[in-house]
Amino acid sequence: MTDPLIVGWAHTKFGKAEAPDTMALMAEVARPALDHAGLGPEAVDGIFVGVYNNGFSRQDFQGALVAMGTPELAGVPFMRTENACATGSAALYSAADFIASGRGKVALVIGAEKMSATPGDQVGDILLSASYVPEEGDIPGGFAGVFGRITDTYFQRHGDRSEELAMIAAKNHENGMRNPYAHMQKPFDVAFCNTVSDKNPRVAGPLRRTDCSLVSDGAAALVLAAPDVAADLQRAIRFRARAQAGDLLALSRRDPIAFDGPRRAWAAALEQAGLGIMDLALVETHDCFTTAEMIEYEAMGLAEPGQGWRAIRDGVTRLDGALPVNPSGGLKSRGHPIGATGVSQHVMVAMQLCGDAGEMQVPGATLGGVFNMGGAAVASYCSILERMK
Repeated sequence: MTDPLIVGWAHTKFGKAEAPDTMALMAEVARPALDHAGLGPEAVDGIFVGVYNNGFSRQDFQGALVAMGTPELAGVPFMRTENACATGSAALYSAADFIASGRGKVALVIGAEKMSATPGDQVGDILLSASYVPEEGDIPGGFAGVFGRITDTYFQRHGDRSEELAMIAAKNHENGMRNPYAHMQKPFDVAFCNTVSDKNPRVAGPLRRTDCSLVSDGAAALVLAAPDVAADLQRAIRFRARAQAGDLLALSRRDPIAFDGPRRAWAAALEQAGLGIMDLALVETHDCFTTAEMIEYEAMGLAEPGQGWRAIRDGVTRLDGALPVNPSGGLKSRGHPIGATGVSQHVMVAMQLCGDAGEMQVPGATLGGVFNMGGAAVASYCSILERMK
């Protein structure tokens, strides 16, 4: 097998984009990613696209839109993946497998979503399709309602941790201020995030607006290459590990706060890498809701079950802490264009490892973790990245 290497990337600003659709968003990153890698379109052997869609646009067949927006890529084989909020990582891992199998030497991976043109009530309904619709499809509040129930369960077992959730939100907004790609570059302190108000109303269960990620547009791209191609290029970042785990879709058939899939994905990735969690310099994790980040602290091994709140309370996951989590601002501040998220997370860590993260930079970062999750801890992807050159 041939280990794939990340050799280039590109990223749009997340937010409410002027680009009318995913075709335009993908065109904004396709050629810039190849230019960053130092490769031309003729070098690309496969295109791997992650777009959730499922109603955000009448136009589907999203893989075919790359060449429509970037005609010099016409004729290159393509495929599109969908795995809920882990759609981007699904595309990336498919591309990595494509290179590892020897079927190609260069792959272009693009994740994108155009969400802001869809009315808010329709957005909630579209996102609920990533739940088990026969049982969860009518939960009030859309997917926030699903995580509202998860949060309620956590609080019932482990006490009200609203203040710690507010601390996570405030941390990620503070970090997002340093990220030029972030959707929301605005600070909110813990007191604001922890207070229900007209500007920060309850959304579902204990969750307030500041506990919820943003409805965003955006795209991100990565270029993967085989080692013999990467040898002649400027940069190369390897997957020290990449692991995937699944779980049952219906919350009724599992413990909703165990996050067993994320726990198994992290354990497998750390075992592959021969590392402990504190060997990493940073982690970009899937904070679709602040509750998710808190429970993911437990899944990655920063805290025992029911004790994830201690990691933020003790400052471990702050930018100046022992293990900075979401120095980019995470989904909470950077934004969450569904198909783009997993690719974006890998770009953020790659930038850190190359020392190109600007004001977000974690000093001396040589190893970084990525955790991307589809649905309520149903599809879990965990990568550990390491700079080779």
